[in-house]
Amino acid sequence: MKIAKQYDDGRLTIYLYGELDHHAARGTMKAISDMMDMELPKETVLDFGGLTFMDSSGIALLLKVSRIAKAQMGRVWVEHPNRQVMRVLAASGIERIVPIAQESGKE
Repeated sequence: MKIAKQYDDGRLTIYLYGELDHHAARGTMKAISDMMDMELPKETVLDFGGLTFMDSSGIALLLKVSRIAKAQMGRVWVEHPNRQVMRVLAASGIERIVPIAQESGKE
């Protein structure tokens, strides 16, 4: 799992690459939490365009990121999930908590 970030004018975009599974989730969550604590963004975008696989560990990660964003009075959403990732997201119903945009844009 690789992670990159871009911060611009209150928006933190976090790019995830590789597989987000049980083994990668803990380290990924720590890295994202640290980025959010450092930047204190008003908006956090999780760009899943580089994910090749995600299991239910990704849902737990989204819930934690959502809690951090709410505590910071910000918001979070997901962009660019592939078909496999979208199936996991849809099956979980997470879009009721974290919006999902398949095209560029906020929601």
